[in-house]
Amino acid sequence: MAQRIGLLTSGGDCPGLNAAIRAVGKAAGETGDMRVIGFMNGFRGLVEDRTMELDDHLLSGIITHGGTILGTSRDKPHSMLIDGKIRDMTETIVKTYKRYHLDALVCIGGGGTQKNALHLKEAGLNVVSLPKTIDNDLAITDRSIGYDTALGIATEAVDRLHSTATSHSRIIVVEVMGHRAGWLALESGMAGGADVILIPEIPYEVETVAQAIRKRAKKGKHFSIVVVAEGAMSRTDASRVEKLVRRKDNARSKADKEEASERLRDFHEGHVNHTIELTRHLEKLAGQESRLTILGHLQRGGTPSALDRSFATWLGTRCIEILKKEQYGVMLALQGTELRAVALAQVAGKKKLVPRNHPLVQAARLVGTEFGD
Repeated sequence: MAQRIGLLTSGGDCPGLNAAIRAVGKAAGETGDMRVIGFMNGFRGLVEDRTMELDDHLLSGIITHGGTILGTSRDKPHSMLIDGKIRDMTETIVKTYKRYHLDALVCIGGGGTQKNALHLKEAGLNVVSLPKTIDNDLAITDRSIGYDTALGIATEAVDRLHSTATSHSRIIVVEVMGHRAGWLALESGMAGGADVILIPEIPYEVETVAQAIRKRAKKGKHFSIVVVAEGAMSRTDASRVEKLVRRKDNARSKADKEEASERLRDFHEGHVNHTIELTRHLEKLAGQESRLTILGHLQRGGTPSALDRSFATWLGTRCIEILKKEQYGVMLALQGTELRAVALAQVAGKKKLVPRNHPLVQAARLVGTEFGD
């Protein structure tokens, strides 16, 4: 009998998702004995029984399109808002899976999706996942769908802001995405020739940054580009977070743990505007007019790069090979020049962060880039 495969995209949208959907659908069609059913809006589609038949006509021409034709959401199977209440919908998802007589479910997404995929595997479903995140922070895999396009967009923004910085002798602060991992800030900053790069993995001193900018001014360079990951922190803030995390981990009672968790949430909510404060401080300390540009969701949109299209196509077609072998409970990961199936348990809940001594960090330092430490 023909295999019946479910497919969904979950988490934040990004360029390359449609290329992956197309690859899975077309490769399945080429086998002649595999049918792919798309579920709309992430895991919610499994709960609400919203589907889309991924036939050849629907898949035609979507490789160049950004976003996802299936829609997406950040809903979690075990914690979903239904009728105004948070409910565990795992059992409903299992019933939908069985009602469609699915042989497997393919989940395309980032860190949250990998955890949700593992949860469904533990609930008895056959699951295969594909890596997607513009932050490039998924463990085990060297690259994820969407990262290359986002990197190109961020780099182009830095390139364009150079002209304003030089024309007005300004400090231009550019905030890019990256809550906990600084890959996007690091590589776009390097590619765009940023003078300062601030990432979450290397806490900074604002005075150190200002000193580097003043030093440039003394050399006759009256402008500076500062690329900041949204999750970058000063040493003071990083120390505060570390203490709260330690307090949460060592809490002896549920009440103490909840209090520490609430303080952490409050900190992160208040930290959202930290680049505004950073820009003001640099203007004051460096004595130069400063401006802030927050790229935000621009980094997620638009046409996928050639690399993201080809990588997503490779992942999607390899996914079909894995499904034919009935190799489940895995994520396809790029390791060097090969795609390998790694256990979801090795990926879920883990982050690939930038090591302080990473070759890219060392290379940036050698060309004079300041990290604020």
